[in-house]
Amino acid sequence: MIGLIQNEWMKIFKRPGTYVMIAILLIVASIFSAIVKFERSGNNIEENKNWEQILMQENDALKKQLENSNSPQEKQYFQKQIATNAYRINHHIPPEMSYHLWNLVNDTTQLINLAGLFAIIIAAGIVASEFNWGTIKLLLIRPISRWKILLSKYITVLLFAIVMLAILFVYSTAIGYILFGGPDKTSIYLNYYNGTVSEQNMVIHLLINYGLNSINMIMLATMAFMISAVFRNSSLAVGLSIFLMFTGGQLTQLLSLKFSWAKYTLFANTDLMQYFEGTPMVEGMTLPFSIIMLLLYFFIFQFLAFYVFKKRDIAV
Repeated sequence: MIGLIQNEWMKIFKRPGTYVMIAILLIVASIFSAIVKFERSGNNIEENKNWEQILMQENDALKKQLENSNSPQEKQYFQKQIATNAYRINHHIPPEMSYHLWNLVNDTTQLINLAGLFAIIIAAGIVASEFNWGTIKLLLIRPISRWKILLSKYITVLLFAIVMLAILFVYSTAIGYILFGGPDKTSIYLNYYNGTVSEQNMVIHLLINYGLNSINMIMLATMAFMISAVFRNSSLAVGLSIFLMFTGGQLTQLLSLKFSWAKYTLFANTDLMQYFEGTPMVEGMTLPFSIIMLLLYFFIFQFLAFYVFKKRDIAV
């Protein structure tokens, strides 16, 4: 199995397009960082000695807004801000006034979709290209089970996605340090979950943030891999997956306004950050529910890919 994965890995990195994708990711991250640097120039504010009083006044205003709000999303936001401000006051933790490297790393989570786009391209072509080039026969004449061949390809897709995320994280950290420097003191993140605020190491928070934000990427790459294996068409896999990447969430959001069954769709559950940083898309959704739905879709995609690949007559 390791030999098969190494073989697939070498195939990916023999293509010039792979290095182009990595270069594009680095260039976009650089441009994003430069824009942030330009916008933040001269905007660092000195710590206000009366920050506790300011936060108390802010909480008074938020409580009034909370009482007058009818939107679940607004209520969730107000409750989070009130609880976070109260925690800062009670534990004497002043708000951070300066922008530093961890802020940039947190902001670059917006570029995970770009890394996901490249993972989808690899996933869409890793099986279909074997049929297009006629090399699938060379793979299947070897005394290796078809499921092992397909599994090695899927593992390679996952490894490529992880490498792209690692490149984005490490590069953002490096350029963030160069442009903004490190925090003046140990940086903590105040995590709000289920009405409770807790302190979390900033690096741990960023790793969790990257992990949760990459779930959509992994699910779409898995779907593209399935389409590639079932239909042997990389264009269909890329086109459909990219279309759903950019529109799936919005379409699901519209459906959720009128239909409760929208919670069973894939894109209602790929954003697990909604349980930690926001409000569930459909009322009644919970974290365990979304995890179960994601596993269900994952197994459906994998079953279709492996079943069709194993049963199909490979006559090219």
